[in-house]
Amino acid sequence: MKKLNLLFIAALSMSSIMAQDITDAVRYSQDEVQGTARFRSMSGAFGALGGDMSAVSINPAGSSIFTTSHASISISNLGTKNDINYFNGSSSSSDSKFDLNQTGAAFVFNNTNPNSPWKKFSLGVAYDKISNFENSWNVRGINTNSNSIGDYFLSYAQGIRLDQMSALDNESLSTAYSEINRLYGFGNQQAFLGYESYILEPAMDTDDNTLYSSNIVGNNFDQGYLYAASGYNGKFSFNASTQYGDNFYFGLNLNSHFINYDKFTDLHETNSNAGSWVRDVRFQNALSTIGSGFSFQLGAIAKIDESLRAGLSYNSPTWYTISEETTQYLGTIRDEGGSNVSQIIDPYVVNVYPDYRLQTPSKITGSLAYIFGNQGLLSFDYSLKNYGNTKFKPTSDSYFSTQNGIISNNLKNASTFKVGGEYRIQQVSLRGGYRFEESPYENESFYGNLNGYSLGLGFNFGNVKLDVAYDHAQRDYNQQLYAVGLTDAAQIDSRNSNFTLTLGFSL
Repeated sequence: MKKLNLLFIAALSMSSIMAQDITDAVRYSQDEVQGTARFRSMSGAFGALGGDMSAVSINPAGSSIFTTSHASISISNLGTKNDINYFNGSSSSSDSKFDLNQTGAAFVFNNTNPNSPWKKFSLGVAYDKISNFENSWNVRGINTNSNSIGDYFLSYAQGIRLDQMSALDNESLSTAYSEINRLYGFGNQQAFLGYESYILEPAMDTDDNTLYSSNIVGNNFDQGYLYAASGYNGKFSFNASTQYGDNFYFGLNLNSHFINYDKFTDLHETNSNAGSWVRDVRFQNALSTIGSGFSFQLGAIAKIDESLRAGLSYNSPTWYTISEETTQYLGTIRDEGGSNVSQIIDPYVVNVYPDYRLQTPSKITGSLAYIFGNQGLLSFDYSLKNYGNTKFKPTSDSYFSTQNGIISNNLKNASTFKVGGEYRIQQVSLRGGYRFEESPYENESFYGNLNGYSLGLGFNFGNVKLDVAYDHAQRDYNQQLYAVGLTDAAQIDSRNSNFTLTLGFSL
């Protein structure tokens, strides 16, 4: 990403907000199996078990399962591999990164009154990573659908007055880029880029013209696309739980969420089509997102008998406030009388958009676990989340209202199944798990289901425990290049692998 030597701030009204869409809604609504090595080695199937700091993030009643105070810290190595196809082109990418993905402590207080049914209380604090946004890949192919980057700019320009998407006499392109965004919004700004780069041709050279054509024509376009994302979604939790009698546990989590997300895309398109005036285009976009939010969780665990446990938990929606900034660069080369002429629009402008709000869907989780004495256990979790309930706010905004309708029509109830087991051999525990997550999209060919498995080992040294885990997950999805115009998608087979190490202490 280019260094910003010159900074203009475009403060926009709500009606001219950047185009948030369904992909943003899904990105910030999903959660992954993160946490301690024991939790990950059993694929997160801990809703009825408790007794683990990451189990508390599923069911807040789980901290009362601890018999003594407990603390843990976890580091992991995330490995990402992608196989990408785009028309006749294919590529692959891989990356890995070490990170701190969990830490926390629960403090258990036993009730010294033997006549009280409230046996003990637990207070805890924890940090958990919810999602990891690290991903990068690139691919190149010949677009044979007659779709060009020119169609992106044309989609925004049609119907806009020429004087609302072009620079004034003696006005610099940087100033015009900033002012058009401030006065008219994101769509006009994209149309401005297309016009001032000579990609767009007005039907008439008059201020009130609203009809345009593209100077990029033909059926085949050589397109290379780079995608690079980084950041994460995490939360800090305050936990309180209690044990009632010998068989019931209740808990509450109050969660403070935060988002840190950066994305950079680079499209390079060339063509040698007859009649195409613009032959070479490079279009770069950078997005920086930060957000904060709040949610709460309620949970209960019941011991049905000495071996069988049942759990039930509710995750409220997360209410986010999100801030976004963007930068753009556009360069073109056109043929003028047999000579190549370049046009570069590099405004060095940071577009700062008004905060918007996002409400993610709630989730309910039911759990069962069977304990085989001191030998081991089996556990099962089932969760249900209706992604169609995701909402951009304020809902009175016309653009957000349209996007919420798209979300409601294209996203659905999605189930998640997790199963995990543990077998103990003296001080060593052998673990494994499997999880299946349904696609949140009605069209599963666009964004597929997730399948994952996990393995792990645990070593008990008394007051100190050391756990290691490996988990793997795979999902196929389509990455649409742009929301309008050039809407062709790269097909991606994504595989994530994690190695996690956790050190736990009884306090």
